[in-house]
Amino acid sequence: MNLDQIQSALRDSSLDGWLFYDHHHRDPIAARILGLDPQAHVTRRWYYFIPASGEPRKLVHRIEQGRLDALPGSKAQYSSWQELHAGLEAMLSGYRRIAMQYSPSNDIMYVSMVDAGTVEFLRSLGKEIVTSADLVSQFEAVLSEEQIASHQAAQRAIDPIVAEAWLEIGRRLRPPSGAGNVAEVKEYDMVVWLGEAMRREGLIWENGPDVSVNANTSDSHYEPTAERSAPIREGDFLLIDIWGRQDKPGSIFYDITWTGVIGREPSAKEQLVFETVRNARDAAIATVESAFAAGREIRGFEADDAARSVIREAGLGEYFTHRTGHNIAIELHGSGAHLDNLETHDVRRILPHTCFSVEPGIYLPEFGVRSEVNMLTAPGKAWVTGRIQQELVRI
Repeated sequence: MNLDQIQSALRDSSLDGWLFYDHHHRDPIAARILGLDPQAHVTRRWYYFIPASGEPRKLVHRIEQGRLDALPGSKAQYSSWQELHAGLEAMLSGYRRIAMQYSPSNDIMYVSMVDAGTVEFLRSLGKEIVTSADLVSQFEAVLSEEQIASHQAAQRAIDPIVAEAWLEIGRRLRPPSGAGNVAEVKEYDMVVWLGEAMRREGLIWENGPDVSVNANTSDSHYEPTAERSAPIREGDFLLIDIWGRQDKPGSIFYDITWTGVIGREPSAKEQLVFETVRNARDAAIATVESAFAAGREIRGFEADDAARSVIREAGLGEYFTHRTGHNIAIELHGSGAHLDNLETHDVRRILPHTCFSVEPGIYLPEFGVRSEVNMLTAPGKAWVTGRIQQELVRI
């Protein structure tokens, strides 16, 4: 935890303080920002208040009175609920506008960790509880130089793996003359192949990757298994969604999606859908790039609006069923701003030194197209970190 940076951010946001609260690890954000052990035995409520200026304050149960000893600040203890209420009132005396992991109307559910009862009690004390969403972005999503380098290393490993995967599918479907009959190739076979390729590069990941054909590409979170996997055949439409990071603490994911056709040219409908998705992707990219180049503050929903308007204008808006992109950090779906004005109205700022995906999609009943890239930002600039698909792959 960097106390000076947190207090500076609180003053910049005109906040009196930031109240962290946890019980049974309900708030992993608090543990990460404060640097607490995520495996610690937490069976009683604890509170940690960082004022905009001055010494932090702790309130812990006597049974677990050492739980916050690694953090600076004075400590008060409680046992009964009456002592707890009195302790909170004393801890927050003199402070009114307080940030917590709370979101009005649960709009930004990714930071909505505090229960309604706690918020109600604090309001009864005359406190104004405001969302910590932008603070969480600043202290969870802003990446170090080492983390940015780890994302770039994952990109340098994964881009060639995906390029080779398309070739591998072709080799399996069309073995050399005299090599015998064509063996059946299933989606899951290529999932295994991609996983082995990533392990050789020292990468780790969560679930997946996703290899899907035809109608399965319309399921944006499709995941083939050994028991449930469609064959890959000549004439199919195919999608590969893959993500991974270096196997070391604090490393950052790289996450991309490509689509293509096997043994033929795309149909007119496939080409139209791909071009619409590509143009929507590029509109979101350009919106972020121009804002950073101009030094203009941009919020997550604005980039989503840019992509979604392209798809709506093409008459395909009803088939774009998810947000345009998500924050990327040590978690694949990180705690920073998402590019979203559909599932949520994400008003969080896209901050310098953050990473996120741009991945609009159109999902018709017979096939779906998603084109996913990742972006990094810095003061004055934003850029795509890897290869950018410009046309459907032909196998």
